[in-house]
Amino acid sequence: MDTPLRLYSTCYLYCEKLYRVLVRYCSSHPGSYYYKRMVTIKYIFGLLALAGLSRRWQIAVYICVGTIVGLSMVVARQSNALSYLSESPETCMNCHVMTDAYASWQRGSHGRDAVCLDCHVPHSNIIAKTAFKSMDGIKHSTVFMLKKEPQILRLSKIAQPVVQANCIRCHSDKLVMARLAASSERKCWDCHTNIHGKAHGLSASPQVLRPQLPDAGLDWMK
Repeated sequence: MDTPLRLYSTCYLYCEKLYRVLVRYCSSHPGSYYYKRMVTIKYIFGLLALAGLSRRWQIAVYICVGTIVGLSMVVARQSNALSYLSESPETCMNCHVMTDAYASWQRGSHGRDAVCLDCHVPHSNIIAKTAFKSMDGIKHSTVFMLKKEPQILRLSKIAQPVVQANCIRCHSDKLVMARLAASSERKCWDCHTNIHGKAHGLSASPQVLRPQLPDAGLDWMK
């Protein structure tokens, strides 16, 4: 135990000496590169230390910031936030209301060739794709957390032209009737209902979340 402590003390003394040498050099060369960097570092540390506030206010600010950061980390962990940076279809399963949609996609023809984002976000450019994904994700998360999801999940008015454009983008070589492709009255899924199957209410889903019942204490009967 004595050797690591001695090594730490030695390193600390060397670092302190190096810091004093740099301060002395910077003081004698006010226009040098190291002087400018030292001023920048001192400014940053001053901001982090909340130098202009009293000790009581510094403690209060640190407690508030720590609480916000801690709660944010808990929310990010519980919501599996990092998964939303990917394009994996399993990300949509973070909301249990998507169980049927995921199962029908996985077992359908699109499950072999496409993922959720291939159909449900625009692909005109990366900015439009990222912005739409972010706004749609925030909307869906808010609806889910507030328990405001409708019994029948339908595409919103903003999402309909996006999905329609992606249908045409992928299946343009199979479109024979151009009049229907450009129609604003009829969408591809009005006829092709096999993408996610027949719409069912959320309460009719066999995978609906149910509360866990308490143990009845009848394990001896098994």
